[in-house]
Amino acid sequence: MLKLNRVHHIAIICSDYERSKQFYTQVLGLKIVREVFRAERNSYKLDLEVNDLYQIELFSFPNVPARPSRPEAAGLRHLAFEVDNIDEAIAEVQKHSIVVEPIRVDEYTGKRFTFFADPDGLPIEFYEI
Repeated sequence: MLKLNRVHHIAIICSDYERSKQFYTQVLGLKIVREVFRAERNSYKLDLEVNDLYQIELFSFPNVPARPSRPEAAGLRHLAFEVDNIDEAIAEVQKHSIVVEPIRVDEYTGKRFTFFADPDGLPIEFYEI
């Protein structure tokens, strides 16, 4: 049986980075953990702390499309679940005929992750600890 540990993070792509940064930090009071500008993507990634427990990843990309369902569109980017063993987690969901993308490696953490979709097309991520 599949074992999910907890929600690992919530990623959001915004259409106006400065406005969203101000909202999440000044209106909601989230603490900035790290802010990275990725020149090759002309994009910011802002990691925010929620009560020392969870993290919101706020992304900016130039000319983001409206969200049809893809994980690189404006709005909720994906829901991520932390797992102990990504290979076992993938095997469990594939038992239900779920199509899972190839495993990727996070360029900053070196951790492995992958995506698949829920029945409505919302991107779901498994992130190996």
